Order: sequence, then C-alpha cells, then structure tokens
Amino acid sequence: MHSVQDQFSAATKANFEANLALVSALTSKAFEGVQKLADLNLSVAKASLEESNATTKQLLGSKDTQEFFSRAGAQAQPAAEKTVAYARHVGNIASTTQAEIIKIAEAQIAETSRKVSALIDDVSKNAPAGSENMVAMLKSLIGNANAGYEQLTKTTKQAVEALETNLSTATAQFTRAAEKGTSRAKK
Repeated sequence: MHSVQDQFSAATKANFEANLALVSALTSKAFEGVQKLADLNLSVAKASLEESNATTKQLLGSKDTQEFFSRAGAQAQPAAEKTVAYARHVGNIASTTQAEIIKIAEAQIAETSRKVSALIDDVSKNAPAGSENMVAMLKSLIGNANAGYEQLTKTTKQAVEALETNLSTATAQFTRAAEKGTSRAKK
C-alpha cells in the first residue's frame, strides 16, 4: 500500500511541476502578445503623429476653401485603409497568440492525460483483488474527462474561427463603406 501512496505522491509532485511550467509558458505567450500589441500601437501612434503634422501643413497651405476641402476629403481613403490595416494587424496578433496558447495547453493536457493513464495502469497492477470495477470506473471517468476536453477544444476553435470570419467580414464592410464615402467626398 505504501508503494501506491508513493506513486500518487510522485505523480502529484510531477503534476504540480507540470502545471507550474504550463502557467509559466502560457504567461510568457500572453506577454509576447501584449508586447506585440504595444509595439504596434507605438508605431501607429508615431506614424499618426507624423502624418497628422504633414496633413496639417498641407491643409494650411490651401489657397481657398475648395482646395482645403478637396485635400481634406482626399485624406479619408488613406485613413480608412490604415484603420483596416491596423484592425488586421491586431486580429493577426490575437489569432497567433491564441493559437500558440492553445498549442501549449493541448500539449500539456495530452501529456498529463498520458501520465494519469500510466499511473492508473501501474496502480491497477498492484490493486487488491475485487477492485477491478473501481479501476474500470476510474479509467472511464478519465476517458470521459478527456472526451469533454476534446469537445470543449473543438467548440472553442469553432468559436474563434467564427470570430475571425466575422472580423474579416466587418473589415471588408468597413473598407467598402470608406471607399464609398471617399468617392462621395471627391464629387
């Protein structure tokens, strides 16, 4: 019996260490995503400031109101395109980060599942006679938990794909609306 306790103790310790490594890896990937977003936002802010200064100088150099409004209207399309590009960059960063996090979590869960199954197999070899039903129930429980996790993963992936599709559709609609607005402003 002491052997089974030692096995569970070792398994618990290994599981704790694996979970700590998982949290560390997930946190690292999340921070990488946040850093990419911060870098993107800083570069967008810098570019916007430079473009704003150039646009202001250009608008102030207008000879009359018609030229002023013509120049101002000409800025709408590039601004809309930049907004769309920014949204795509943000979506790409979020999607990439999410995919990396899922990959890490899936690998860890698969490894943990494998270790738990191996532990149950080892323990069942030393189990007293008559405990076969309990071992079978435990194996069934773990199998059901794994099936539940796989379904949750599948559903999550479908939700993310739907979100990405909706984002792409919204971006395309925004682009078309911006193009229509620009063409009207030019008239």
